[in-house]
Amino acid sequence: MSRSRGAPASRRRRKKILKAAKGYRGGRGKLIRTATETVHRAGQYAYRDRKRRKGDMRRLWIIRINAGARMHGLSYSRFMHGLKAANIDVDRKMLSEMATNDEAGFARLAELAKAGIEQA
Repeated sequence: MSRSRGAPASRRRRKKILKAAKGYRGGRGKLIRTATETVHRAGQYAYRDRKRRKGDMRRLWIIRINAGARMHGLSYSRFMHGLKAANIDVDRKMLSEMATNDEAGFARLAELAKAGIEQA
């Protein structure tokens, strides 16, 4: 039986890393050891930042809602409290969309939130 060698598998492994490192500066895109480290670290950053993106989006929604609420004389926290008191259940993503694109609908929600605050 002939002796099996690992060259094809090793080559495939290295090519996969170097393909992922394409466009990196200097040795990071050409040398297998530094490319491996860099690709591995890039993967860790990508994984972490996929999680962080959710928080970033929530922060953006809150900023937009706050800006819309202040145009109607409410702070973000009082607006959200008023909506909760009025039993209006709309998520922040939708409220953000309304604040930026549907001024009349958001104004109606602001009125309901003010009414909810007065009742509570």
